[in-house]
Parts: sequence; C-alpha cells; structure tokens
Amino acid sequence: MRRLFGSVRARATLGATLVVAVALVAAGTAVLLSLRASLTDQADTKAERTARNVASQIAAGTPYDQLEMDDDRPVQVVDAHGTLVAASDDLERISGTGTAAVTPRQQGAGAGKSGEEDADDDDTSLEPGEIDEDTGFSDGSATVDGKDDEYRFATVRVETDDRGPLTVHAGASLDAEQSAVHTTTTGMLTGFPLLLGVVAAVTWLVTRRALRPVEDIRREMAAITASEDLARRVPEPVTHDEVARLARTTNETLAALESSVERQRRFVADASHELRSPIASLRTQLEVAAAHPELLDLDGAVEDTVRLQRLAADLLLLARLDAGEGPGDRRLDLGAVARREAQGRDGVSVTAEAVEVTGSRGQLERVLGNLLDNARRHARTAVTLTVRREGAWAVAEVADDGDGVAAADRERIFERFVRLDEARSRDDGGAGLGLAIARDIAARHGGTLTVREAPAGGALFELRLPLA
Repeated sequence: MRRLFGSVRARATLGATLVVAVALVAAGTAVLLSLRASLTDQADTKAERTARNVASQIAAGTPYDQLEMDDDRPVQVVDAHGTLVAASDDLERISGTGTAAVTPRQQGAGAGKSGEEDADDDDTSLEPGEIDEDTGFSDGSATVDGKDDEYRFATVRVETDDRGPLTVHAGASLDAEQSAVHTTTTGMLTGFPLLLGVVAAVTWLVTRRALRPVEDIRREMAAITASEDLARRVPEPVTHDEVARLARTTNETLAALESSVERQRRFVADASHELRSPIASLRTQLEVAAAHPELLDLDGAVEDTVRLQRLAADLLLLARLDAGEGPGDRRLDLGAVARREAQGRDGVSVTAEAVEVTGSRGQLERVLGNLLDNARRHARTAVTLTVRREGAWAVAEVADDGDGVAAADRERIFERFVRLDEARSRDDGGAGLGLAIARDIAARHGGTLTVREAPAGGALFELRLPLA
C-alpha cells in the first residue's frame, strides 16, 4: 500500500478523485438546498392561496358551516381567544399552527357579540372586512382522512364586523418536496460513486500515458548507472512539454558528465606521463651514482627534483581549484602585484597603474607569474607587462615579440598538458599546466584570460578582472 501511494500516478489519481468528490458533494448539496427551497416556495404559495381564499369568504360574511374548504388540505379558523371556530372536513390531527383542536366549538349570537367586543378591545389596524397583507409561515404536520403528512402552513388574519378578528391556518403538503429530495439524493448517492470511479480510471490511464516517457528515462538512467557507459543517452519524446525538456536536460547533463570524466581520465594519464619522466631520470642518475659515484650528475638530479616539485605543486593547485577553492574577498592592488612579479626578471618592462581588485593575492601572483614565464620562453628580446583600468575592469596585458600563437591554437593552449610542437622544442621543463592554471584562476575571480596577436608580432595575453 505504501509503495502504491508512493507513485506519482497513484497520488495524481487520488488527488483528482478527491477534488472531484469535494466538487460533487458541494454541487449536490447546493442542488438539494435549491430544490428544497423551490419546492417549499411552491408549498407556501399553495398554502397562502388556500388561506386567503377562506379569509375572503369570511370577510364576505360567509357563515362558518358554509365555508368552502379543500378537503385534502388542513384548514383551521381561530378566533381572538384561540378557539377553533371552523375546520376542514376529515381533519383528525394537526400541529404547528398554535392550536391542536380539530373540532370547531359551536357558537351562538351571544358568542359572536362577545367576539366583537373583544375585537373592539384588540389593538389592530385592520378595518372590518379587511384581510392582512402579511402572511406567516410555519412547518407542522397533520392527519387528514387517516393520512399522516408533513405540511407547510400559511397564517392569514382577517377582520370581521360581527365576529371580530379571526386567524386562518391553511396547509400545503410537503410530500412532493420530500419525494423529490429523496429521489434526487438517491440518484446522487448512486451516480456519484460511478462518476468518481470513471474519473479515477481516466486519471489513472491519462497519468500512466503521460508518465510513460519518465519511466523510460528512469529505466535508461538505471541501465547507464549499472553499465557505467556515459556515452548512452535517454530517449527524448517528440513532444514539447516538461518531460521532453527533462529528457534533453538529462542528456545534456550526461554529455557534460562524459566530457568531465574524459577530461579527468586524460588528466590522470597526462599527469602520470609527466611524473614518469623526471622520476625515471632521477632514478637512473641515482642508480648510476650508486654504482659509479664519480659519474654523479648532481646538477641534473637537482633539476629533475625541482621539475618534479613544480609539477606536484601545479597538480595540487589544480586539485584545489577543481574542488571549488574560492578566490577570497581581500582587496589588493593589481598594479603592485604586477610590479612585484616582474621584479628580477630580465627583459621585462612594466607599466602598471594602481587598480584595486578583490581576490587571492597568491593566486593572482601565480597568474601573472605563469604569463611572464610563458612570455620569456617564447620572446626574442623583450616582454612588456601593462596594468590599467578600463571601464569596470582591471586589465593586465603580457606581450612578447616572439612568433605568437596561431589562431587555430589560441584556445588549445589553455587546455591542461597541451604544449604546441614549437613550444615543446623550446620548453625548459614545463608540463603544459601554467596557462590552464592561469585561466582557471581568472575564471574563479569572475574574469577572463584570452590571447591575441601583439603589436610587435608576438603573443599578447589579456587578463580581465572586475574592479573591487
């Protein structure tokens, strides 16, 4: 049961069914109340019509025993003392009118006169022969000719000249109302469950059809996880709905993940290769020195050790950057950093103005240092370093007068362990990580690092960072 209602299809079906059920109950209640009010109004109209008919006869002076009354409806005529003076035939029991009497009391002339005196004492605005325009209504019951029923009673007052004020109670049966309400209620109790069943079935089928692509995506993702084959892709529906967008986004995520894993594999392979060379060279020199101490190449051993140390430091920095190491929020002068990095480097000229940026001093020193080292390896005679403010950016440019970088290679040189053939021949031990590290640091500081042709014909590397 828990697994069943844990599915989206089951929850959607249950939710839709509950919503429809609440709507049906509300609509059914409104229909029943409206039907009952309408039928009650009809009963009021019938009861009032009967009461005013009898009141009109009384106002015209018709004696009690000659009043025309509907034998199917209970009618009472009560005087000012609450005494029943006239009633419909076959009336056996009545309630809800204020008096339960069903047999009129016979009155003589003296009684009529007494009623007139009481009428004179009664505070009423009605004139003799006048019928009150207001009608009162009440619920009650009565037994007419042996049949018990619920009634809606209308009460009308009438003023007479010789009999004083009289009150007429006339009832209209509520049997039609009760029958209609009962029939409607029975129909609703029968139809509502069937309708809810149809709604639940249709929602279940529609939801199943709508979620089928999601299940296909889930199944394919499970297969990809089991096989670890990131080259596979989930099926994309031909529709343009949310499920199709989910499939496209999933495939884009898989493509990015595949690319990331491939880069990681290449990184590990390249790092292993780069580490193997200095370690093998160092081992060879140590083995030769162990066998023939007089042949020890101390300078070469130190050079290989330094190269190995630098490579390990570069790999450690890349690992920290890949782990999301932030640049920090320290304010610093990029011009001062540039002047400090250029100090002591032969052939480097610096033109740097004070420009404040936010970030890590150590990381920005690493960027400028890598750019200057790269420029020195490829320059013929001179390297220039310029720092200036340009709008909302701090711009640092490192230019050399070497052969420059071909347009087709201007993005490749920022990839890890990438060294161009010419650079490889002139390389002094670099592993092809300096420019990759510089671009990563620039990106994490919210900036960019690009390369283009320098005015002197060499390469010009441009570092852009947002001002503090």
